[in-house]
Amino acid sequence: MSASLEGKLVVAISSRALFDFEEENTVFEQGNGPHRDKAYMQLQLQRLELPAKPGVAFSLVRKLLAFNQTVESAAGDTAARPASQPVEVVILSRNDPVSGMRVFRSAKHYGLAIQRGSFTRGQPPWRYLKPLHANLFLSAHLSDVRAALEAGVPAAQVYPQSARASEAHPSEVRIAFDGDAVLFSDEAERVYQAQGLSAFQQHETEKAAQPLLAGPFKPLLAALHRLQQEGTPTMRVRTALVTARSAPAHERAIRTLMNWNIEVDEAMFLGGLAKGEFLREFEPDFFFDDQTGHIESAARHVPSGHVASGISNPPS
Repeated sequence: MSASLEGKLVVAISSRALFDFEEENTVFEQGNGPHRDKAYMQLQLQRLELPAKPGVAFSLVRKLLAFNQTVESAAGDTAARPASQPVEVVILSRNDPVSGMRVFRSAKHYGLAIQRGSFTRGQPPWRYLKPLHANLFLSAHLSDVRAALEAGVPAAQVYPQSARASEAHPSEVRIAFDGDAVLFSDEAERVYQAQGLSAFQQHETEKAAQPLLAGPFKPLLAALHRLQQEGTPTMRVRTALVTARSAPAHERAIRTLMNWNIEVDEAMFLGGLAKGEFLREFEPDFFFDDQTGHIESAARHVPSGHVASGISNPPS
């Protein structure tokens, strides 16, 4: 019987999102010509035995993988068999296969049970998201993120220079989401940008009982909600909605989540206040937003990713 990822929460992640390869990436960027990756490959090979430092999404991946449990065999020996494996993390990288060896060795060094990966040597890897049934794709390449979103996969461009996650909550995966154009459609954001705040507030008050359409990250929130409900004795999920909305526009957002039968643990209706310091206090392992200004504010405090969707992100 062939292996299957069906029913799992599948996270596809690039090597630069998982590990700090910024120094190596600088070597690549300084190259030129058809073989510009040769110096990069050589450097990765030289550092094969040197584990890469954790990257911006490392904490998120480590904690999600902690939901996978094993139990001892019936004979009581040291062999273990899967008990519950609800999470799968797959490397999906523009790296070459040689550099991929260092990625896998680094993962093993940190105890990350990552077994699958695709390394495309500069070619867009997003096309492998569909056969993976991916619930999330994290990459430093904006073009790959845009393509993934267009294909219907929740995706975000990581900011490699983001602050790293707090270590204050080792038994809790904390994830924060913006609302409009992320969890929800950009319907209300379009009204705001076209007609201003007063029209936006009136629009949302009049439609308070009408659920918003789903945004690109609803499938991920739903998958996290299932993981949260299943839980384990040692790991939990905690989610937060962090939005520029304020009363009375808050009601439609809450009612939409209720209509979806999805709960979030916290909701912050900030009325346009900068999100960074509020996120610093929530201490997420990752934050997703569609507006670069919010991401730049957040990245000074927490790991952050840009969701290049909706009216604020027209095709380039």
